[in-house]
Amino acid sequence: MSCILKHMAKRDMIDDLVDILYPWPGAEDVPDGDEDILDAARDEVAGEREKFEQNLRLTEENADWEFDPLLAEINTARREMRAAEARMRMLVAYGREFIKPQPYQLKDLAGATGMSISGTRSSYTVEEIAAVARRIGRQPRSRDEEFWATFNKEDAATRLPGIAAVAEAMGRQPRGGAGKTGE
Repeated sequence: MSCILKHMAKRDMIDDLVDILYPWPGAEDVPDGDEDILDAARDEVAGEREKFEQNLRLTEENADWEFDPLLAEINTARREMRAAEARMRMLVAYGREFIKPQPYQLKDLAGATGMSISGTRSSYTVEEIAAVARRIGRQPRSRDEEFWATFNKEDAATRLPGIAAVAEAMGRQPRGGAGKTGE
């Protein structure tokens, strides 16, 4: 009997998750309450709801483990947040490192990201700069030699593996690079 109740509770939970994550659009969600747009929006949401529900139910039925749809969706939301944060860091890196002749101001990027200026300044890494450079096929804007002097050969090889790629793309040599022993 408890197995049946547990199964029914999960079925109810799946229905609740569908309603929470894919709410039905109302007239307030479309411009001027346009019925044609509202009908199209509802048709789209109906398809998304059905696909989501089927996916959860199939996973529940075929899982070799104790599947919990709520925890699964929380984990999915966390993965999506991390992916969104990674996209945001790459966009900030692009705005600061690739826009010429002047990068976006930190205050503008901070406002867009919802971070402080100092948080925005340190929000991306050299690996993310290198990734942006590879994706757009363009070098970052020039940095002065003082910037590159803050990195040594050990940094490039261990803690900051992306710095060597960025330095190479910019025709720069991190301190301790070729021709230097680092001693």
